[in-house]
Amino acid sequence: MAKKIVILNGSPRRNGNTAALVQAFTEGAESAGNTATEFFLSSMDIHGCKGCFGGQSGRECPCVQRDDMARIYPEVKTCDVIVLATPLYYWNMSGQLRTAIGRLFALEEGDENLLRGHGRASVLLMAAEGHGFEDVAAYYDHLMERLRWKNLGHVLSGGNMNVGDIQGKPEIQQAYDLGRSIH
Repeated sequence: MAKKIVILNGSPRRNGNTAALVQAFTEGAESAGNTATEFFLSSMDIHGCKGCFGGQSGRECPCVQRDDMARIYPEVKTCDVIVLATPLYYWNMSGQLRTAIGRLFALEEGDENLLRGHGRASVLLMAAEGHGFEDVAAYYDHLMERLRWKNLGHVLSGGNMNVGDIQGKPEIQQAYDLGRSIH
């Protein structure tokens, strides 16, 4: 059965190394009959969570803030797989991705919890100049545990200083294969 995949791309570079991982993953996922919707977060107007606890999961836009998260919420509510794609910034995910993840909290407030569990799964795709993925991989693994999402794995590609450095590396094929394995 085809899966609905949402990709939250936290890279500020539309055609960078993270984008190459996303493209390979998407090609693999679509070749397996899945659908993928990508949100390029850097070009979206998304504000940080206010911590107001005013969200209502049952609303079309569960958050009290009105910004581009309103485009993401309905897709996340109905997806099977969420892909977190980001460059490695200061041993963590990009600010763009962390902001969007924080705002997903509105799906847990109010009428019912529409975020945790629900048979969802996730993938982490990362590219970086260095190779220090340990901290962010541990955070991702803990996030999956807390959200009760199946961790389908991660593709972590270091040594990518310049745009295009990732081309020809085995992580491109790994991303494709990971996408293709979803069914």
